[in-house]
Amino acid sequence: MQNVLRVLEGRWKLVILFQLFGGKVRRFSDLERAIPGISQKMLIQQLRQLENDGVVGRIVHHQVPPKVEYHLTEWGQSLCPALDALLIWAEGAPAGIRSRLIDDAPGYEAQSTEAGGA
Repeated sequence: MQNVLRVLEGRWKLVILFQLFGGKVRRFSDLERAIPGISQKMLIQQLRQLENDGVVGRIVHHQVPPKVEYHLTEWGQSLCPALDALLIWAEGAPAGIRSRLIDDAPGYEAQSTEAGGA
């Protein structure tokens, strides 16, 4: 179980995954803008780990300036139901806890990851 959880551990990995759900292909700069508070170094590190673990794919377009895009692999996309279940679990929390988890979360929208939201 520890090895399985290692793939998702880290402050930013789940946030990155939510940005890529629904078949989205995002440029590095788009991910950087969409995740306030993450440093460029940390985003690179987390994306590399997710890529090495087979969850995220990377596409390099050889052009000037260079263009790099990220997407979930088929296996990475299969995490949607598990993370949908996590959101449903959080939505069922007692009011005070739910408020801290969801209601006050910047950018949270009560949508499933299957629909490309979260």
